[in-house]
Amino acid sequence: MCDSEAAHNVGQKSAQMGFTVVAMCRTFFKIDVERQNCLYLLPTKTPDATDFSATRFDPMLELSPHLEKLFSDVKNVATKRAGSSTLYIRGANSRSGLKSIPVAFLVFDEYDEMPEENIPLALERMSGQLQKQVWAISTPTVPGWGINKLFLASTQEHFFFECPACSRETELIYPDCLKICGNSAIDPDVLKSHLICKECQAVLEHEAKADFLSTGHWVPLGHKDYQQRGFYINQMYSPTVSPVELAKAYHLSLSDQAAEQEFHNSKIGDAHIVDGARINDVVIDAAIKNYRKTDNQPADNGIVTMGVDIGKWLHFEVARWFPKHIGNDINALSECVVLCEGKVADFDELDKLMHEWRPIQVVVDANPERRKAYEFAMRFHPHVKLCLYGKGMADKTMQLGSKGHNDPHSVLIQVDRTSWMDMALGRFYRKSIALPIDVSHEYREHLKSPVRVYEKDRDGNPVGKYINTSADHFAHARTYNELALPLAVSIAHGQDIAKFL
Repeated sequence: MCDSEAAHNVGQKSAQMGFTVVAMCRTFFKIDVERQNCLYLLPTKTPDATDFSATRFDPMLELSPHLEKLFSDVKNVATKRAGSSTLYIRGANSRSGLKSIPVAFLVFDEYDEMPEENIPLALERMSGQLQKQVWAISTPTVPGWGINKLFLASTQEHFFFECPACSRETELIYPDCLKICGNSAIDPDVLKSHLICKECQAVLEHEAKADFLSTGHWVPLGHKDYQQRGFYINQMYSPTVSPVELAKAYHLSLSDQAAEQEFHNSKIGDAHIVDGARINDVVIDAAIKNYRKTDNQPADNGIVTMGVDIGKWLHFEVARWFPKHIGNDINALSECVVLCEGKVADFDELDKLMHEWRPIQVVVDANPERRKAYEFAMRFHPHVKLCLYGKGMADKTMQLGSKGHNDPHSVLIQVDRTSWMDMALGRFYRKSIALPIDVSHEYREHLKSPVRVYEKDRDGNPVGKYINTSADHFAHARTYNELALPLAVSIAHGQDIAKFL
């Protein structure tokens, strides 16, 4: 990996496997020998960049008198000078920190944790350079997204070695090479867990890794284009992680979704989707009933609402709700029948949908067309709210605008994205939603885009979030429509919107 001269390099890895050290060595080489400006990118500036500077960068300088003399100023956390070259350490969440930095070498460290919208901005920092090189390293998350998407388009190099028992070329892969013993993490038999050669089934002693892995080399299993090299490794290769530790982590993953995600991503280095974390065709097919979108016009029974997501198109979903009874959690107590879904080009067409379907309540994406969305909300006040996904919100609480109705903030609501997407998409698993038989292919594909994954908060506790693997506008229209139900019940239950049109 240290010798790679490819323009693009990808490292899909388990945790604590030395890829960051490789990236730092490459960075120091570029600064010292090739006199190039380098950008080392971390997910956030604080604490990531600060901790990186103090715990990774500074100790490496202390271990090398040559590097220590090379850098004239190391006190600045974000910018470190080395003669005519500069090392920039930045957080990927800051767009301003990524501007006006000309670099020839760029490292994305923990690529999957970075805001997707800022990655092109970081890459643009290299546009003025004739010779340039990019490294992206990360533990993976879900298949076909983030680092795994880059890895699948690369040489996909795996680390092969000669088995000390059968002398055949082999590699350590899961589950073939991890023999898991015991029935739980506390079963004494778990201590018998060990590694085996997948070719001859011989035991590979953990303590002997330094010997039999010394014959190792990288073997490309993917594309032959060496302009994008990719490297994969997992913790079965680690001299500090025993097979027993891996086996215990596996047992814990069987009863905990967060532990399952962590085991596959951080231990095995595989992209993985936890069962039930993503809508699939099976649950969508189960929701399809024998009616068509043209069959359902406004009626007196039920509560009609609409959700709208704004992008290049305005994607919408219209639904009729049938509450079992009014309670504290009206969403959990209601059946949803999707009357219609589709997309329109502008807000004039959205106005026509308001006249056609007469929804009691509509929730619209507040961004990116804030002005037009606000004007639409004012035309149909008080039956339209604009939604922002907020931070620090608790469960399905809804923060409503408190100012007068002539103020733009009066139509705004803020909610927790994950909690409401859980409710909106979870309907398919709870079988409390019906879809028309002519539901569009685009609607189906958008619903399958969001994947629920887990990350650790500052206290080390697992926290769920959704990532989007492809276009997902209807998934958000579905979520906004879910939000519209409690608003409709609270402010206009039983009213006919016709008098407001």
